Amino acid sequence: MFFSKRPIDTAAAIDLGSNSFHMIVARIENGQIHVQDKLKEMVRLGGGLDAEGNLTPEAQERALDCLHRFGERIRGLPPHAVRAVGTNTLRKARNRHVFLPLAETALGHRIEIVAGREEARLIHLGVAHSMPKIDGRRLVMDIGGGSTEYIIGQGFEAEVMESLHMGCVSFSRRYFRNGRIDEENWLAARIAAQRELEAIRHTYRAIGWNEAVGASGTLLSVARVLREQGWGEEGITRKGLKKLRKAMIEAGHVDRLVLKGLSEQRAPVFPGGVAIVEATLMELDIELMKVSDGALREGLIYDLIGRGEPESIRGRTVQTLARRLQVDEEQARRVATFAERLFQGVAEDWGLEQEDLELLQWSASLHEVGRVIAHSQYHKHGHYLLAHADMPGFSLQDQQSLALLVRAHRRKFPARLFAELPPEEARRLERLALLLRLSVLLHRSREDREIPLQGIRGQEAGLKISFDEEWLEAHQLTRTDLLAERALLEAAGLQLKVKGA
Repeated sequence: MFFSKRPIDTAAAIDLGSNSFHMIVARIENGQIHVQDKLKEMVRLGGGLDAEGNLTPEAQERALDCLHRFGERIRGLPPHAVRAVGTNTLRKARNRHVFLPLAETALGHRIEIVAGREEARLIHLGVAHSMPKIDGRRLVMDIGGGSTEYIIGQGFEAEVMESLHMGCVSFSRRYFRNGRIDEENWLAARIAAQRELEAIRHTYRAIGWNEAVGASGTLLSVARVLREQGWGEEGITRKGLKKLRKAMIEAGHVDRLVLKGLSEQRAPVFPGGVAIVEATLMELDIELMKVSDGALREGLIYDLIGRGEPESIRGRTVQTLARRLQVDEEQARRVATFAERLFQGVAEDWGLEQEDLELLQWSASLHEVGRVIAHSQYHKHGHYLLAHADMPGFSLQDQQSLALLVRAHRRKFPARLFAELPPEEARRLERLALLLRLSVLLHRSREDREIPLQGIRGQEAGLKISFDEEWLEAHQLTRTDLLAERALLEAAGLQLKVKGA
């Protein structure tokens, strides 16, 4: 079975933010996107976390209602043409494992949770494609409901990325309680933002940039208010922010804000966002910040277009990580090549897809990363490294899946870890783990050798595989390893039937 890259002529990107849910639908022509439709709803998911960090039933209901409406719009699009991502609030929500299946059913598509730095990379990609090309570096800032991303990059490549724990929703709730705005709480909010920025100020200013750009709701709203109030035509400046701050403090409460360009929906979270903008311009010594219409949603679609390419961001991430963690490239190649051979033999039996093959090959390329720590229990070390590394291009779910396959590639099969997953996902990963385990086992000699595989079939509870009997008889160590593997899998409720052993 051969998988070719599936063409995409129309794509959708959904951003499940802490304040708003956004969706764009775009036509793809010659690698460029042309937006056909935009939808936005204020869901205020970030305001729906209770004291224990769980999404309240009311917040979940608002989110699911919105996702039902979004799902109606994209019902005809295939899964590989849709990317939906959750950001800060869904990263933090303790009951997201309960909410996500409901949300995916409502939307009709898979929802990924992305780490802060991955969110930053995607934002930069969207901005870079939406702004005129410049010589040199660009600083990009994006204020979300619960986090703010700062990226320095050149062209389409992000070089430095940080996600700080401050956002328009969280700061407005914490420092402007009940909507009250005065000198005291404004100063407290700005100082808190400045303290967050201390962690990146020196590094960012040392690298430098030629242009500063703000993206997404808060920054677009600030720029719009400054322009319509006559306080700034080119973008966001310190002088304009000073006038805006004075007007907001004089109003004294969000309900009394009368600012041209400020929507009624944006007003409750506007003070926290403006305080973060003011602190940023002060700490990073920015005189002028332009704004961009492109951000996370556009970045998601451009990233989607690049998936499946030989030089995709995820492929480069795996290669970089393998080099950095001193993986034996030749052994990784042997295991990955044979794992693909096994995959092609069972893909139809198990209904596996291109995405499954990619995950299997990445796990084969990285299965020995734990050796950089110690040989003993290196599969467990590898699991930890991959679960906690920054991996551009990977969602948190895909990263955890990759880590689990590496954890499961040798020794006792960790059935307990698979049992914690939804049943369908657990079965998919168990099957990929079987293929990886076999490929590693059959290349224990770390030599290039011909393995006379006569047949392989995927079964409901495991695998049936056959070898040339004379070859197995001549390779007693491999035969013994296969029998031991069969026993390990049986203990986990899985089957390995080996003909010839």
